[in-house]
Amino acid sequence: MTAPTFASDATDTRTSVAVVYGGRSSEHSISCISAAAVMSHLDPQTYRVVPVGITLDGTWVVGNSDPDKLRAQGRELPVVEHTEEVQLSVDPTHRGEFRYTSGERAGQLYDRVDVIVPVLHGKFGEDGTIQGLFELSGVAYVGAGVLASAAGMDKEYTKKLMSASGLPVGREVVLRHRAELSEAEKDLLGLPVFVKPARGGSSIGISKVESWEEFAAAYQAAVEHDEKVIVEAEISGAEVECGVLQYPSGEVVASVPAQLIGTEDGEEGFYDFDTKYLDNVVSAAIPAPLGEEMTELIQSLAVETFHALNCTGLARVDFFVTPSGPVLNEINTMPGFTPISMYPKVFEASGIAYGELLDIVVQQALSRR
Repeated sequence: MTAPTFASDATDTRTSVAVVYGGRSSEHSISCISAAAVMSHLDPQTYRVVPVGITLDGTWVVGNSDPDKLRAQGRELPVVEHTEEVQLSVDPTHRGEFRYTSGERAGQLYDRVDVIVPVLHGKFGEDGTIQGLFELSGVAYVGAGVLASAAGMDKEYTKKLMSASGLPVGREVVLRHRAELSEAEKDLLGLPVFVKPARGGSSIGISKVESWEEFAAAYQAAVEHDEKVIVEAEISGAEVECGVLQYPSGEVVASVPAQLIGTEDGEEGFYDFDTKYLDNVVSAAIPAPLGEEMTELIQSLAVETFHALNCTGLARVDFFVTPSGPVLNEINTMPGFTPISMYPKVFEASGIAYGELLDIVVQQALSRR
């Protein structure tokens, strides 16, 4: 294959931003849709976008610079196609350089990037692995570091760190290399329960179990995505999401919360993948109708969770608001950036438009490096 060429002006003083998307994850297509929105909203007067795709088999390729090619077409989801292969230098003396796999430098556009926006969700993207690669390479990157990414991705350790910080979490049982619950564990959890891959997202592999006869099938659906499975007791309460944002100065702020409406209206009876992204049955009240005191409590807990996991840049923290108070559900260290994603929506409602939000997280990453 002939290597593509990229026009670049040596006098171009814009910040060069590599948007990395796709990946070896069940959330591959959602990453593509997020990347399309990110590339469309980065200010072209300030930033030069360098698209880098990762295929489902893990190959890094020259990405698609046309966001329309990365958007969903009805229920047909996008995937990264194989094109010219590239690789990021892990030598910090060549920080931010991309090369073709032949060793040839990958054109002027890909010569050297200033910062990477890893719009990657799930395994090998949000779990600390690619963050470790960026650390080795010495390049600036948006979002949480290795520890926070790994802990935030693993539901077991997310809750352990939250609990150690005195934050409210629900009841759960962790299954490692066993497919059954003891009678004592069933009594602890009660019914219904949610059976989940420990390290997953977008509700992929999750089942709601309303009788123990359904448990074996639910366990099998989860273990197909992760050898470690989490079984969580149902928490009755409003589902509320809150964004957290860190400025280049280090200041950390929380958005107004959003309350999800219609999460039980999907075919599976909970906030599953189709309900989130395809069926258009869920809406949100932004700001959530929680009252001033509860709103401030949610915002405070979101920031505390951000610090408990040693996050940087951005995160979305999800809660159930029960009659006894808020209970933490999970944290997303690289929340979705699709046009319908809650993270940009709650900050828009807080007075920060999508483009400004991206500018803040990119500048925060550059300030760290």
